[in-house]
Amino acid sequence: MENRKLRMGMIGGGQGSFIGAVHRSAALLDGKIDLVCGAFSSRPEVSAQSGKDLALPADRVYSSFQEMIEKEKELPADVRMDFVSIVTPNHAHFEPAVLALRNGFHVVIDKPVTFTLDEAKALAKVVEETGLMLALTHTYVGYPMVKQAKDLVEKGLIGKIRKIFVEYPQGWLTKGIENTGSVQAAWRTDPARSGKSGCMGDIGTHAAHLAEHISGLKITHLCANLNIYGTDRVIDDDGDVLLKFEDGATGVLSASQVATGEENALKIRIYGEKAGLEWRQEEPNSLFVKWDNQPIQIYRTGGNQVYSMCQATGAFTRTPTGHPEGYIEAFANIYQSFAARLLQKITGDSSEIAFPAYPNIEEGIRGMLFIDRVLESNQSEAKWTAF
Repeated sequence: MENRKLRMGMIGGGQGSFIGAVHRSAALLDGKIDLVCGAFSSRPEVSAQSGKDLALPADRVYSSFQEMIEKEKELPADVRMDFVSIVTPNHAHFEPAVLALRNGFHVVIDKPVTFTLDEAKALAKVVEETGLMLALTHTYVGYPMVKQAKDLVEKGLIGKIRKIFVEYPQGWLTKGIENTGSVQAAWRTDPARSGKSGCMGDIGTHAAHLAEHISGLKITHLCANLNIYGTDRVIDDDGDVLLKFEDGATGVLSASQVATGEENALKIRIYGEKAGLEWRQEEPNSLFVKWDNQPIQIYRTGGNQVYSMCQATGAFTRTPTGHPEGYIEAFANIYQSFAARLLQKITGDSSEIAFPAYPNIEEGIRGMLFIDRVLESNQSEAKWTAF
């Protein structure tokens, strides 16, 4: 059976891109993937310089994603890219994803999956028609302790879930840095590039996805209140959402990018009839289990623990206890899950895969639906909006 590295192309992620460098670091971390080509910017000169910085051959650095997909398709099967990673601003997700899939290339794409819900549904049809793979980089479900929390819920440790609190406060948009040269802030506060929601589209979707992922419960109804605090901004930079879940659970989601002094303080607390769970993104290697009749338990990430962890936690852990893993490793775990399945698809191997499933197009659609329903609720006089 063939065992080789997968070949990755990249659309976006050139000079000045924060997330492009993260994707490259994550994809290459475990030695299963090589970056072989890219169209790193809509500006040809930036793409060319980015390729040079990454030591790529000049003939594998392209001036547009259309050129890249067309020329890569013409290369021999053992040379051309196997998949493409799309790390552009939101408005530029759909077209390259569809073109890649239609030309036989699998796709990894940053979230939110598309610019609109209609685009997400159309993209899902293309994925189904082509039979190719699409992974969505909802990074936070790549953390080992998130998988451990999910496993404890599935095994009934905390009992029937009653309450879910999930919050994601950031402070980086407290001041109007979109007007003082910040490229990242400029496109994220621009509805023509970011979409019709700002904060909720950017980080609220992460919080909603994390809540559904760990709890195993889908949101059924919500009641949203969005705010705009930044001067001259036209899309939300803050908001709160009351949630109803399946099976009678309720919750609260709060997201803000104007929480002064905060960094990326994503936190989730889930309370069941027997116990509660708490996980914090800024302290990702600890999972807290809270009881009403005994001291708090703390699960710790590490490959040599004397107590057992679930298979997914073990698969997503690289270093021994006390050697912290973080954001890049969580991102890399999404790529690991994708790469293992893609290599299996290419080679025809049918052996069991240790890595848990990666976020897919259906989760991308739910993220876009969340954005639409939050905006609908915010503009409505009705108390509850069906999800």
